Amino acid sequence: MENKHSPGRAGTQQAIYILIILLGVSSICFSFLDGVKTPDRAIEHDSSALGKDSIASKEAFLQAYTVLLSPRCMNCHPSGNIPLQGNDSHLHTQGVTRGPDGRGMYAMKCANCHQPENTPGIHMPPGGPDWALPPAGMKMVFQGRTPRQLARQLLNPSQNGGRTRGQLIRHITSNKLVLWAWNPGAGRTLPPLSHEVFAKEFTRWIDLGAYLPDK
Repeated sequence: MENKHSPGRAGTQQAIYILIILLGVSSICFSFLDGVKTPDRAIEHDSSALGKDSIASKEAFLQAYTVLLSPRCMNCHPSGNIPLQGNDSHLHTQGVTRGPDGRGMYAMKCANCHQPENTPGIHMPPGGPDWALPPAGMKMVFQGRTPRQLARQLLNPSQNGGRTRGQLIRHITSNKLVLWAWNPGAGRTLPPLSHEVFAKEFTRWIDLGAYLPDK
């Protein structure tokens, strides 16, 4: 009869105990890791995490396009060298023109009337930090652009101020002149979407593949 306390049996029992302990530790570790969630912001602008969706991407841009072609945005992105004014986007009075750096020509500088903040009163000069048009070398025209044309232009660093897609998102979400559109001063209409919705749709357009709208 085998001695139940023989070295062979004791070694087997010890190995079983070690295996049980290791399995328990592994279970605890996997449970912990499973509970660690990646913050939403970590993948917020990662299109690979969201997957590409041409239909949803195009639809998102069409929503953002309604803001980009509203007077609050388009008036500072004209097709010519004269800024636009008012809710009807008429040519700027006083003979103002773009100038090489977008800040006006000669004595007619944008900053002469447009201060860092809105001037109080209805239809008084609006204001924001570094008020200007895009420079002559990169006009970034919105006026007259179809959705497809404008989307293509926004994605092209040689036409969008040298911005990457991530930088475009940061620009429309945090740039103070962009944010001014939702605080334009008395007598001016707001864009058709809130800034929160606009930023969401613009970001979705890029995150889902930055597809160009159909012709």
